[in-house]
Amino acid sequence: MKRTAFIFACLLVATPALAQSVGEKTGVNSALGVTPATADFVKEVAISDMFEIESNKLAQNKGTAAEKTFAAQMVTDHTKTSSELKSLVSGGKVSAQIPTELDSAHKSKLDKLKGLTGKDFSASFTDMQVDAHKDAVSLFERYGKGGDNADLKSWASKTLPALKHHLEMAQKLEKAEK
Repeated sequence: MKRTAFIFACLLVATPALAQSVGEKTGVNSALGVTPATADFVKEVAISDMFEIESNKLAQNKGTAAEKTFAAQMVTDHTKTSSELKSLVSGGKVSAQIPTELDSAHKSKLDKLKGLTGKDFSASFTDMQVDAHKDAVSLFERYGKGGDNADLKSWASKTLPALKHHLEMAQKLEKAEK
């Protein structure tokens, strides 16, 4: 009985620490409006930027004229935000690890895009872009409002308008293809 109580107590103590990481992965934090931890924010932003750059490079080769224009802007903008994030971390203003490769979920999406052509590529690409930018807007809004690192919080707030514009562009692209 004491052992069970001890295990239960340990779980209660550990749950808040684990909640942000698990919540960010599952979208629970976004739905609840919970501010991500700094480490989670940095990880999600870095992976998002890598996915944006790689998926849009594919669109520059496989997409329609409108998708190629959109993709060129996304590669430029997300390369810039990726560089800015790396500077914040390497400059010591943010203490976090920046992942160097995509997580399995984003690798899977990228692999799917690589295997598609024509209208199938366009439909999947635009859907992924809308979803990715909705997630990014939510992530940056939540960190910009409640993040615990002042420099990163300021950067998130400064970057948010561009991400909202990207979402609008992706939504227009999606509507034009339907």
